[in-house]
Amino acid sequence: MRAVVQRVNKAQVAVDDEVHSDIKLGLLVLLGVGNDDTIDDVEYMVEKIVNLRIFEDADEKMNLSLSDVDGELMVVSQFTLYGDTRKGRRPSFINAARPELGNELYEKFVEYATNKGLDVKTGKFQHHMVVSLDNDGPVTLLVDSKKIL
Repeated sequence: MRAVVQRVNKAQVAVDDEVHSDIKLGLLVLLGVGNDDTIDDVEYMVEKIVNLRIFEDADEKMNLSLSDVDGELMVVSQFTLYGDTRKGRRPSFINAARPELGNELYEKFVEYATNKGLDVKTGKFQHHMVVSLDNDGPVTLLVDSKKIL
């Protein structure tokens, strides 16, 4: 499982030219599910992401987590995070999960994060979305449940 995590002042997802969801201060998570991901990957990713200390404290050090700042979480499905661009000019998505597994684990991620008491907003799975955000910092991190180093 892969995620691009961005600290935001605000973010919004629009579908069919209408606002689907929006957040204020918090994290925008673009979440990709791989074809070999399991519930263990979901648990790891939720724990890692919601506890990342990437918000500034009174001393302007990144020392606070999402819950410490009473932030919101927006999770948007992003299968293109599994795009392999090493050969040719057209990305291969062979390592991305099929829609059934992708949606199942995406929904589990949202459920687990919600069960941690977070205000979770989402995109719309398998729909064309327009995502806008104000990246604060900018702070952008890559989180990968399979990354060894």
